Amino acid sequence: MQIQIEAQPFAAISTEALVTFVFDKDERIEGTVALLDQATQSKLAPLAKSGELTGKMFEMVLLHYPQGLAAQRLLLVGAGKPDKFSPADLRRLTGAALRYLKSRGVKNFTILAREGNGGAAALQTVVEGLFIANFESDTYRSKKDNGKVIESVKLAGFEGSSAELESAYERGKLLGESQNFARSLINEPSNKLTPRNLADRAAAMAKESGLAVEILDEDKIAELKMGALIGVAQGSVEPPRVIVITYTPANLRADAPVLGLVGKAVTFDTGGISIKPADGMEKMKYDMGGGATMLGVMRALAQLKPSVKVICVVPATENMPGGRAQKPGDVQVAMSGKTIEIINTDAEGRLILADGIAYAKKLGATHLIDAATLTGAIVVALAGVHVGAFGTPREYLDRFLKSADAVGEKMWPMPMDDDYQEMIKSSIADIRNTGSGKGGGAITAAWFIKEFAEDTPWIHLDIAGTAWFDENKAWSAKGPTGIAVRSIVDFVMKMS
Repeated sequence: MQIQIEAQPFAAISTEALVTFVFDKDERIEGTVALLDQATQSKLAPLAKSGELTGKMFEMVLLHYPQGLAAQRLLLVGAGKPDKFSPADLRRLTGAALRYLKSRGVKNFTILAREGNGGAAALQTVVEGLFIANFESDTYRSKKDNGKVIESVKLAGFEGSSAELESAYERGKLLGESQNFARSLINEPSNKLTPRNLADRAAAMAKESGLAVEILDEDKIAELKMGALIGVAQGSVEPPRVIVITYTPANLRADAPVLGLVGKAVTFDTGGISIKPADGMEKMKYDMGGGATMLGVMRALAQLKPSVKVICVVPATENMPGGRAQKPGDVQVAMSGKTIEIINTDAEGRLILADGIAYAKKLGATHLIDAATLTGAIVVALAGVHVGAFGTPREYLDRFLKSADAVGEKMWPMPMDDDYQEMIKSSIADIRNTGSGKGGGAITAAWFIKEFAEDTPWIHLDIAGTAWFDENKAWSAKGPTGIAVRSIVDFVMKMS
């Protein structure tokens, strides 16, 4: 998909479809829409008066061969209430327009900016929305959707210098493509993306991006005594890997923070001996979503070049039942030396994160962020709307939540009271891998991870409810979302 910034007046742009947004308010024919109404000899005002054009969110009103425009179609997309309109809405509406037109065989179209949303920041948001919406999860279909492909998009009516707009375009493209890189990994079936395959693809990305990469094989993992990871991996014939990718700025300050990004990558999760129900198990290929998120972040940071060092650690394994699989009641010794009683083998993500975090700290990380499709409990608490965000100290988490808000990714702060720590105490080992209470599973899981982060400033993102869309959205195909890539990138850039 080619994207270009268009300087021509909108009426003269030759395109299959000209797209702009209409707000849900009494005076819908105003600003850019009023200019379109004038150009089309008042074809829009009657639609607003009759109630056909309301401006309600995601409403699509399509006019064919509008008189006065060089465009073959005019698409008016409902943008909802103007007082609630946000960059996140602009991103989704842009994506919805692309998917609506794509489904109708349109190959090129033009986005016309609305007043108040026509600067460089808005252009970046629009570009992100286009790339995210254009992603399809039909990788292995032998026949694609009848050749329906968006070939090019023009962006018109955006204000700013050529340099500002071009920079905004490049950043939006980078973030959209990096999020899609994560989504492409998550979308892979587990027979095509084993831990070794994931390591190979991560290494290829790192080398292409100019990042340092090291892949730890099973011998090195054993040498480092990563007992928590080994315990999860031992039930599978597929050996584990630990992917380590490092970005080092050209002029690294001696006192600069070093950020460790740790992502859970269970390339398939059966639950192990504590096996999951068969219904829906096929989706457990996306249990490596946290690792994919961190790889997408590193891909973006390689080009954005923050002034802080970032170390990405992705422990990758399968969680399978078998004669060698760990069992409930076993005790594992993590890399840190902490002992863990295994209560449920399906609580495996926190185990591999434990060794991933310990290794990130060993490599010099002074601050930590981990991401994982960790618990069903977070889905019960927040459904598929918000990411569950945990962290200590709270000031560190609050800084991160500002980044999430800035890029339009919904995250909700969860409690980390000491009372929950009591629930992971074991009578036979230092800690147990599930809580002893009857609820709070997402919180006790977070507390388990904190046992290994210790006093290091740390954020944990439970993306279990938000990493996958079960159905198509107006702005996105069903399947992997790539949630948290943009938030983490924004946070890292603000650390610079």
